[in-house]
This record gives sequence, structure tokens and C-alpha cells, in this order.
Amino acid sequence: MRHVIIGAGPAGVVAAETLRKLDPDGSVTMLSSEPEPPYSRMAIPYYLVEQVGEEGTWLRKGDGYFESNGITVRSGARVSNVDTEAKQLGLEGGDTIPYDKLLIATGSQPVIPPLPGVDREGVHTCWTLEDSRHIIKRATEGARVVLIGAGFIGCIILESLVNRKTRLTVIEQQNRMVPRMMDDRAGGLIKRWCQDKGVTVHTSTTVKSVDEGSDGHPLAVSMDNGESVNADLVIVCVGVKANTQFLDGSGVKTDEGILVDRYLQTSVPDVYAAGDVAQGLDFNTGEYTVQAIQPTAADHGRLAANNMAGYKLKHQGSVNMNVLDTLGLISTSFGLWMGVEGGDSAELYDGDRFRYINLQFQGDVLVGGSSLGMTEHVGVMRGLIQSKVRLGHWKDKLKNDPTRIMEAYIACTQAIGHNARVLTA
Repeated sequence: MRHVIIGAGPAGVVAAETLRKLDPDGSVTMLSSEPEPPYSRMAIPYYLVEQVGEEGTWLRKGDGYFESNGITVRSGARVSNVDTEAKQLGLEGGDTIPYDKLLIATGSQPVIPPLPGVDREGVHTCWTLEDSRHIIKRATEGARVVLIGAGFIGCIILESLVNRKTRLTVIEQQNRMVPRMMDDRAGGLIKRWCQDKGVTVHTSTTVKSVDEGSDGHPLAVSMDNGESVNADLVIVCVGVKANTQFLDGSGVKTDEGILVDRYLQTSVPDVYAAGDVAQGLDFNTGEYTVQAIQPTAADHGRLAANNMAGYKLKHQGSVNMNVLDTLGLISTSFGLWMGVEGGDSAELYDGDRFRYINLQFQGDVLVGGSSLGMTEHVGVMRGLIQSKVRLGHWKDKLKNDPTRIMEAYIACTQAIGHNARVLTA
């Protein structure tokens, strides 16, 4: 069996290793469009502050790891088209690769906003190791840096830029930082925390253009509030989109990402998708969405590989989860953290101490939650959401004091275990 994987991120690597174990006689080939060995984008911030070298970003350490494990990696192999009838991939440059089972794990790419001047020298995304090399050259101590976008990726990079002792300005179009994982109160606390650390933050502000700078700075960023700030480096982090453009004419159906079933198979037999590019099942909503997070990518990769190897495993859905460290302030969100129609919630807010927790209920089931500055609740919050355990009278206790979530978890899960023992006795 010829297994071919397009993409060498976490989904692709986990799938390749799983296939190697499940189908020892088959061939496993992984294609990467970048020249580097498979690496983790989540390690880029550590590379930016020189805590690790480039090898420290590699998903698997040691020269020859993949080869010694029977996995062929072709770096710099960019797929231009997929012929699903002939079961063949076309590469840029003219090469072709046949397959029996195909996994598309091409991830996502940065969204480039249609701004005047966004193509100027010194304007970069921060998505690849190559991007990082350019950023390191310009983000020197005292350099003026403008970060467009304060979402999850932007806030990860923010810390690296502060640690490089740049003079940082952040511009976010929404009314708060990290708007896709934090509500107004928590996002506002993150903004104030960053400002206290010396970062200039503009929210509810739109960038109009990137222009020629002044006073010895090559760039200037103009905003809709009438202000303009000079910059030596501009980094664009306004979102990502699934890498699906090479699938035109393949018959593989796409929407926000590649549409897959409960087995992560696409609309074409023997073609699967995993990770940021796959529009997979959401555990909480039952809908099919793109979850561009690393835990989902790894789960997808393992599950898809099992199905490619003939071991039928049904996807139970992924829980949306985010954990973010912004200059030492930890924020988290899980599941339907924004709440559901007809549901209710519990909240604790201590702005002076940068502490916040919010729980979202549907009936007496916890369906979502978020926290800031309170890491002790992270595991149990996810556990209650994923188990869908009924809280009973503990819901009222949590509404009075949401910090008792650990007690609620222990009480409710022990009750389930006790009832199970009684039924089997």
C-alpha cells in the first residue's frame, strides 16, 4: 500500500508514524512544501528569542529520524494538483507521485489583508521559519515594531517581540485582544496587562495603509483614528485560511476547509484530510468546523492514519481549546466559551489582580469556559466539558462561586463511578 501525506506539520507527522506502525509493509511518503525538516510553528516564538536554534523547532529531533523509521520525507515538494481518478499527484516542476491512500494535511496559510503598501519591504507574516529569519534581522533592541492583529498567533509573537526589547505597537480591529478566545472583560484585562508592560495597544482600530516612514524609519502605519506610527518592521497577523487552492478540479469538496466525514475521509474515496485544513466534527456543537489548533491536528492525524490502514475508527469530535501565555498572564478557553442560546453562566472578575473565570452552562451541563490568571482550573474545566457530566446541585454552587470547579469535578465524577459500581455489583 502506498500512503502519501501532503504536509509535514503535526497532523502529517503523527499520521506518518501511525501508518508506519499499522502498515509495516506499506510505503509512507510525506511531502513538505518548505525546505526545512518538519517543524512546529508553535516553537517559532522560542526561536525568535533565541531560546532554541532552528533544530529546536523540529518536530522530531535527530538527523535521519524519519528515514530510520521507514518514512520518506521530500522537502521542497509543492503539490500543484491532485488527479483523484488516476490517483496521482502533480508537483511544481513536473514530477508526479502515485498513491493508493492519500492524506491532505496541508494546514493553513496567513491571510494577507488588501492594504495599500502591505507588499513593502519590511512587512512580513510570522508563519514560517523563513519569516522568522527576516523578523530576527529587523526586530533588534530599540527597533520600532508594529504588530497588526492581536489574535492568538499575534499574542504569541507579541511576547517574543517584547523579550527582544523592541518598541512595540499592537493594532487590533476588534474591541479587545484575542477576540476569538476571550470575551470583552478578559480581552480588556489582557490589553491592560500588555500596556502595563510597556506595549502600546490600539483596539477598535483599523489599519488604513503601510506607507514610507520618516525620522530614519523605513515604514509608517496609518490608522483610521488619524494616527500614524513609524516602524522598522511590520508584522501582519490577522488570521489564517486553509490551504486548499491546489485541489481545484480534484473532486475533493471544500468549504471553509476540506469537508470530511466521521472517518476523516473526504468526498473522494481513499482521500483523507487532517489538521488545520480539515473541516471536522466539533464535539460540542455537532457541526463541522475548522479548528486550527495543534491538539486537534495530532488527533486528526492519528485517526486518519488508522482509517487509511483499514482500522475503522469514528471521530468523536474535537473540543475547541486554547491556552495562551501573554507576557506571563495565562488565559484559556474551552468548548463553547461564548455560551449557548438559552443557557446561563457564572463569572468571577477581579480586575485588580488580573483574575477571571467564566463558566457556561446548558441545563446543568458545563459546555464552555474561559479563565485568566487562574491555571489551577484548566484540566478540570476541560474534563467536565468533555465528559458532559450532569452537575445537578453543583451547578448552583458554581454559579455562586465558579472557583469551586475542582470540587464539582471530584464530586460529580466520583458519583458516576459509584453508580457504575452499584450497577455492576
